[in-house]
Amino acid sequence: MAKIEVKELLDAGVHFGHLTRKWDPNMAPYVYMERNGIHIINLYKTAAKIEEASEAMSKIAASGRKILFVATKKQAKDIVAEKAGNVNMPYITERWPGGMLTNFVTIRKAVKKMASIDRMKKDGTFMTLSKKERLQVDRLRAKLEKNLGSISEMTRLPGALFVVDIKREHIAIKEAQKLNIPIFAMVDTNSDPRQVDYVIPANDDASKSIDKILTAVTSAVAGGLAERKAEKDGGDKAPAKEAAPAKKEAAPAKKEAKAEKAPVASQEEE
Repeated sequence: MAKIEVKELLDAGVHFGHLTRKWDPNMAPYVYMERNGIHIINLYKTAAKIEEASEAMSKIAASGRKILFVATKKQAKDIVAEKAGNVNMPYITERWPGGMLTNFVTIRKAVKKMASIDRMKKDGTFMTLSKKERLQVDRLRAKLEKNLGSISEMTRLPGALFVVDIKREHIAIKEAQKLNIPIFAMVDTNSDPRQVDYVIPANDDASKSIDKILTAVTSAVAGGLAERKAEKDGGDKAPAKEAAPAKKEAAPAKKEAKAEKAPVASQEEE
């Protein structure tokens, strides 16, 4: 896992916080100074927190659990969809569906409905419907795809949540807290870091800043997935090697059998 440099964070504008009058006092430990009415985030603390969060996310990925990425703000949508998609993790970039975590069974039903429409199209049932019904089914499919397409392969609750802007995604935060799901988040100076398990103090409004943080954490996730794959491959090969000696042990048994028969033959000759 590559260590992130403070200069990289500085170039990406990660240090720019909100106006001083909009700040949350609980962010005081992460604020370096105030300049022109804007709080400046301490990037040394940001770098340390990225490392801490990356290590934890890598372990979650290596354990085989999913990390759900959440970002519905305009400047973060495309970045999150791309980065999370690259490491095959689920993400929500449209409106957060209420009860996404606390009422997961209902959400799974909606995902299954989407899959059943796809099956209808494959087996030809779709074409037996009237033109009006086909139009309604297509609209429903498009709506479900937009809201739930990225989580269609998430068969159980995620192992963690990664959030960009905890103020905007407060419903997601509350649901994760209820279910004791670990929360990783980019937290700006206007938010309360106490709501999050792994705080990454950073500018959550600039696309460059979001891109930089997401690149760091998703590369850690990729590392965890690679580690899991290596363990699996190693585990598949191991039994084959252990089975080999059994054949060698069988050979002496044949020699013993021949040795037992030999004296019988010599007695008959006598």
